[in-house]
Amino acid sequence: MAKNKTVYTCTECGGESPKWVGQCPNCHAWNTLVESLPERAPSRYQGLAETSKVANLAEVEAQEAPRRSTGVDELDRVLGGGLVRGAVVLLGGDPGIGKSTLLLQALASLAKDAAVLYVSGEESAQQVALRARRLGLDSGRVSLLSEIQLERILATLESRKPDVAVIDSIQTVYSEALQSAPGSVAQVRECAAQLTRYAKTSGCALVLVGHVTKEGALAGPRVLEHIVDCVLYFEGDTHSSFRLVRAIKNRFGAVNELGVFAMTEKGLRGVSNPSALFLSQHGDPVPGACVMVTQEGTRPLLVEVQALVDDAHAPNPRRLSVGIEQNRLAMLLAVLHRHAGVACFDQDVFVNAVGGVKIDEPAADLPVLLAIVSSLRNRPLPAKLVAFGEVGLAGEVRPVQRGQERLREAAKLGFTRAIVPKANRPRQAIEGLEVIAVERIGDAVAAIREG
Repeated sequence: MAKNKTVYTCTECGGESPKWVGQCPNCHAWNTLVESLPERAPSRYQGLAETSKVANLAEVEAQEAPRRSTGVDELDRVLGGGLVRGAVVLLGGDPGIGKSTLLLQALASLAKDAAVLYVSGEESAQQVALRARRLGLDSGRVSLLSEIQLERILATLESRKPDVAVIDSIQTVYSEALQSAPGSVAQVRECAAQLTRYAKTSGCALVLVGHVTKEGALAGPRVLEHIVDCVLYFEGDTHSSFRLVRAIKNRFGAVNELGVFAMTEKGLRGVSNPSALFLSQHGDPVPGACVMVTQEGTRPLLVEVQALVDDAHAPNPRRLSVGIEQNRLAMLLAVLHRHAGVACFDQDVFVNAVGGVKIDEPAADLPVLLAIVSSLRNRPLPAKLVAFGEVGLAGEVRPVQRGQERLREAAKLGFTRAIVPKANRPRQAIEGLEVIAVERIGDAVAAIREG
């Protein structure tokens, strides 16, 4: 018998290769080719949105898209105010982190004044009903469909015409037009394109649940993230009761917006004051701890950065960081030595952002260095002190965006002293907050020595 021909498809870009190679010939990503069956070329392609006549951009009438609240305040914040008609949202996260629970809670709230449909491809109808009962949800108006065939799902959507629909999950859906198994690159790409096309033509707000790989990225081709309007990631440890939902892409709102939830017996509950989660409760000031004000989208958060500096017992001192980029830590230690005269070349340095939050912005540079100096000298920083600022290779402390909002948030939570870049000094004094503006990293180190 003739052997079936196979092709190798890239999970990053969706490109195909007749044989396996270590590097994708299309996007040059390494170790991303997976074996699959070749698919027949479709007879025609359809756009994801309706085509229109050529028009002058200035003459196009632009209207603000109305929002539909999900009933979950933290989810609305991440979405930019709520669901938009015809929008497609992709929600990814580790197994068991709470994706289905959050969406079931949102649908139960939306069902009060909208037609909703929950399509479950991973769980039976009985399992979904048990979850709704355990959460104490009013699910009398929530329509449920257990199906994984794309054509039947589209037929149900056409007949029911829901305002909001959830597909849980896109990796379980398959189309009869393709030969590959559910979850393959071709199936995920085609099913997502067909569902997106339906959402754009009907105006139904569609939420797709996506699996993630062991590296933390969404499974399937990266083209899936380009098709949808909004990409949300569930973060957090499954052993902890707190969950973070972060917006990576949003065509209808701000990116890098953060929603904070607490997992309870009745489901996910929004946390109104998330700064309290990321601040350790110390009875007395301890060495190596510095509070910073980070900006997550439109929300300022106070996060405690901890550092531990200890004598190295090996020829190569260790530099480890959790929640902060490790390469940036090595660069900051070099700046601290060169421009502040504080050497750590014979010390092990460990840095951690409390609460499992990941800090990507450079405003964490100054708090990290102050925490390292505090731990090295075994002297705690002054009580009720916050800091933020980017540190350059020349030793200068550079300004960060939204400095006024950060300072007001710190003052609101009872902090009385702040070390900030000189360019972020407020024009008007903030009641109860002493602002120390610095230009160089040496000035900041001197300020904590005097304090």
